[in-house]
Amino acid sequence: MPVPYARPEVAAVDIEVLPPLPKSGQRRDCRRKPAAAALVVLALSALVTLAGCGKQAEPAEYVRPVRLMQLSPAAGKTAFEFSGEVRPRVESRLGFRVGGKIAARLVDVGATVRKGQPLARLDPTDLALAETGARALFDAAKTDRDLALSDLKRYNELAAKGFISAAEQRRRQATYDSAASKLEQAQANLRNQSNQTAYAVLTADADGVVTAIDTEVGQVVTPGQPVIRVAQTAEKEVAIGLPEDQVDMLRGVSEVSIRTWSEPDRALPGRVREISAAADPVTRTYPTRVSVPNPPADLRLGQTAVVTFMRNGDSAAIRIPLTALLQDRGNNQVWVYQAEPGGKGGGGTVKPVPVTLGQADGNLIEVRQGLTPGQTIVTAGVHLLKPGQKVKPMQSVAPAQPASNPGAPLAALESRLG
Repeated sequence: MPVPYARPEVAAVDIEVLPPLPKSGQRRDCRRKPAAAALVVLALSALVTLAGCGKQAEPAEYVRPVRLMQLSPAAGKTAFEFSGEVRPRVESRLGFRVGGKIAARLVDVGATVRKGQPLARLDPTDLALAETGARALFDAAKTDRDLALSDLKRYNELAAKGFISAAEQRRRQATYDSAASKLEQAQANLRNQSNQTAYAVLTADADGVVTAIDTEVGQVVTPGQPVIRVAQTAEKEVAIGLPEDQVDMLRGVSEVSIRTWSEPDRALPGRVREISAAADPVTRTYPTRVSVPNPPADLRLGQTAVVTFMRNGDSAAIRIPLTALLQDRGNNQVWVYQAEPGGKGGGGTVKPVPVTLGQADGNLIEVRQGLTPGQTIVTAGVHLLKPGQKVKPMQSVAPAQPASNPGAPLAALESRLG
């Protein structure tokens, strides 16, 4: 059966109608209007074009790639790590107790010394002369004392027989007492000068290692001027600096461990010995000393160490990277990822969820309300998303890190998440 022909509808076109032909005897206006004819041609061309064109396809929706992280509780513990340097607890700046010219230096930097071992010597010429003079004065005072003692014994015998008066006897007794006192004075001066001569040799006051030498042979030094630095190796500790916002929080932490860069797998127990009451004027951190009980022999001075404080929280907490936060009109929110069931390529959508924040731990921050363990959030490019936007993960979903590291850069944190 033949199909009836369906005539397409033609849009109404404003066509100017020509006036009727004039009657006999009247003149006809033969001037044509080309504008009206051109409108007719354009209208017909547009109808033909529309009839031959079909409906164009809409552009595909852009699916933005995002970085995701699955939330998990932090088990109530937070780790704080600080880099420091292994130092001795006691480091002495040894110097001569007398002045003079250094004649010899007997140790070098890095030498291990024992208690009483000579380290340096002064020129003893002047000190020896002074000791000789003191000894001569002592000998003279001793002679005067002996002579006064002999006279006193003879006058005591005469006084007993009544040959001299009591006043004369007391005068001889006073002469002897004065000579005896001068002898004691000379003896003390000799001992002092003998000590001064002995001080010309600088000795170590404890077992340790030489860490620095401040003077050299030929230099004239004054009493007490630092000459050699000796660090005692019996007690060692790690010097670190605590930020001012974490001093009070870490003051009572007892679980402290120390790791060196040379042996990162070995953890040594530590104990916070002191925290300075004033901040360092340069670094604006509070100098802290963490002692190492029974330090191993291979823990050398000057090594770089990492001190880890493990702080126990009241309950398990959720911590997210700072890059996952988005502020909208003064409110903090996080994009939660919702996977589409049966979606191709593991795609899904995102929706904003308001959150209540807690304390920041380095590059991580605690979320007290708004999120639950097991949810997946977006950690990068949060300012480019819209509610309900389709996204696809850039990598497999990474679990959250329970511990924070204030010294780790943000790039390293994102690399772990990625």
